[in-house]
Amino acid sequence: MKRTERVGAMLQILRENPNKTFSLGYFCDMFDCAKSSLSEDVSAAKRALEISGYGRIETSAGAKGGLKYIPSISKKAAENLLNDLEEMMGEKERILANGFLYISDIMFHPAIVKGVGQIFAKKFENCGADYVVTVETKGIPAALMTAEMLNLPLVVLRRESKISEGSTVSINYFAGSAERIQKMSLAKRAVKPRTKALIIDDFMRAGGSVRGISDMMREFDVEVMGVGVMIASKEPVKKKVSEYFPLMYLGTVDADNQIIDVEQNVQAIEEVFG
Repeated sequence: MKRTERVGAMLQILRENPNKTFSLGYFCDMFDCAKSSLSEDVSAAKRALEISGYGRIETSAGAKGGLKYIPSISKKAAENLLNDLEEMMGEKERILANGFLYISDIMFHPAIVKGVGQIFAKKFENCGADYVVTVETKGIPAALMTAEMLNLPLVVLRRESKISEGSTVSINYFAGSAERIQKMSLAKRAVKPRTKALIIDDFMRAGGSVRGISDMMREFDVEVMGVGVMIASKEPVKKKVSEYFPLMYLGTVDADNQIIDVEQNVQAIEEVFG
């Protein structure tokens, strides 16, 4: 294989396996080349990623060393994503009865949740989490994309326990501003004690669900290292959680006048990219 072909194949493999370490020998065997040649290939791949803004390659020495791809998203791409989200959420056709907003198509759009996952992964790449945790159902796609970018397992809390989960732990929590009591459960085998978790959710109103997930993690002796949410409601201002990272804010949905008060978190880009 020519160098350009080796670099292209290497980048493809690394980007398909973010945050997974590959030994130099793995690629030497695959390309049937010497380590000296591969080192030059790695340098070329590093430059390509730095120029394009699609992430970076980190190398480590030693017997267990190698190289891994750290995914990222450029500042411009992140800004475009939030602009698209703001425009899509502001479409008056999304307004449902009683002032609700239809956003399922956004939460399950592959390109959108992939970009969201890239932003969350960049924001929380050094948080030290062992798991990405969410509660079913609309938060799963964004949480899964974040987990993939960080190369972490995804843990999903259920609204109702399933027999296929084995033994479970269940808790009650207050959801929404109406303080409705709901239940969530988690299999005892899902997480290990004295580990760390990153919470990712789709929508936060009063923060009851995120608080419930945090309470569940405490039941398992798991430390919460951060909270990322795609959309946070402007009201109530005081949430049940004090620290969280939202991408969008949703205010009043005026069904009579077909007006949606939605805006992006202008500080999100600065927090992630500086």
